[in-house]
Parts: sequence; C-alpha cells; structure tokens
Amino acid sequence: MAPAVVRISAETIRARKGGVPIVCLTAYTYPVARLLDDHVDLLLVGDSVAMVLHGHKTTLGASLEMMIAHGQAVMRGSAKACVVVDMPVDSYETSVAQAVASARRIVEETGCQGVKLEGGVDVAGQIAAIVASGIPVMGHIGLQPQSVEKEGGYKIKGRTPENVAALIRDADAVEKAGAFSLVIEGTVETVAADLTRRIAIPTIGIGASSDCDGQILVIDDMIGLTVDRVPKFVKEYADLRSVVADAAARYAAEVRSRTFPGPGHVFSAKTGKDNA
Repeated sequence: MAPAVVRISAETIRARKGGVPIVCLTAYTYPVARLLDDHVDLLLVGDSVAMVLHGHKTTLGASLEMMIAHGQAVMRGSAKACVVVDMPVDSYETSVAQAVASARRIVEETGCQGVKLEGGVDVAGQIAAIVASGIPVMGHIGLQPQSVEKEGGYKIKGRTPENVAALIRDADAVEKAGAFSLVIEGTVETVAADLTRRIAIPTIGIGASSDCDGQILVIDDMIGLTVDRVPKFVKEYADLRSVVADAAARYAAEVRSRTFPGPGHVFSAKTGKDNA
C-alpha cells in the first residue's frame, strides 16, 4: 500500500528559510496543477490569471470569484504542493474586516493552504488580522502588479536610497505582521539579496535575486506559451508556442484534406467493439 501523500503546509515553507531553495510556480487549471504537483513546493493561483487566461491587460481584471474558481480547480489537481491563492484588487484594501472576510471565503471555498496579498506597511494591519484568524499569509513587495496603473507602468524597485528604505520598511512590516513568506518582485538584485538576509521568513524571488530563499515564475512564461511580451526575468524552459501552432496547422491540413478522422478515429456498428 502506497504511503499517503502529505501536503506541504505554510509552516513547512516558513521552516525552509536558508535551506534548499523553495520551488514555486503559478497554476490556474486542474491539468496544469496535476503536471506540476510532483515538482514544486508551492503552487500560486496568481491574479496573473486575469492576463494569462482571460486576456486582460493587467491583473486588475481578476475578481474574487475568478480567484476562487481557479483555486478550486488547482486544489482538485494538487495533492502535495502548498497552494496559495492571490487576493485580487479591491478584496482587502478597504478595511481589516473586508480583508479577513475575503481571505476566509477563499480558504473555505477552495481548501487552499494560504492567501497572498500585495503591499507592506500599508497592509500590515490586514496581514496581522488574517493571520490572527488562523489563515496563513504570503506577502508581496517590490513591483506590485495591482499598483501598475497608479505607478504609471511596471517599474523596477530599489534604484534609489529612498525606495530601498521603503522596501526595508515594507519587508519588516510584513514579517512583523506574521506572514509565513514574502514574494519580492522586480527589485534590484543586491537589494533583494539584502532583504533576504534581513528578515527571518523565506523570500520568494521573481525578477529579484538568486539569493532569495525560493523562486517563482508564471507557468505560461516558463513553458513558452505566453503570446504577448515575455518579461526580461523569465527563462523559457520550453517553446510551447511553436508546438501548439504546429499541431494546429497539421490538424487543419488533415481536416481540409479529409485525412482526419481516419479509420482509427471513427466507430464501427459492432456493439462493444470499441469505446469512446
């Protein structure tokens, strides 16, 4: 009898500080979660789903209902990884009560192991309250996609002394509020490395530093399926754009030439001869 699979908890991720790097990827669907689960420590149901799967220009197109639906799909496909679901814009910023209610709804309706929200000093109260309610929180500082419209674009952080000081305040606030880990995005490499050494919870880098305690990428970027601009910090480990386009072209040619479906893809009149 095979041993039962034990799911990785938020506390297990917290304990990985300074150890073997934590492997994280985004996932939004059941089949992708199935494929990734054996290889990662943490699956993030990111609000990037609004861009990757729904065609929005920014993550601001994500809603609480959208995140819950994709969180449910990922949880159905995952047995081992720690699954964290992003809290979308307008689901936590207004008040502590709103943040706790949104986080509770996400966890209760998906069964995920934690939630993630963007911000530092400005959302420390929300993080502390969510943690106090018994829900693990992953923080997110540096470049914050939910703030892209306010900031006038995707701007790298940590290039001025004032911004470095703000990043330090944010990292300290997130840690003090009780988060179990912290995503650092789009931040100068040396600054991200210094932040990693400064705080006692694991840092997860994306466009940051190899010194972070773990790394995360958007799955569609990593496998070469992104059809729009691919960020500089992405390494493509496959080229599924070409694979999908080639498969579609061959399928189209066979349909037009009536070579598909062939004898092996149709059903005979004999009962029980074959199944769908």
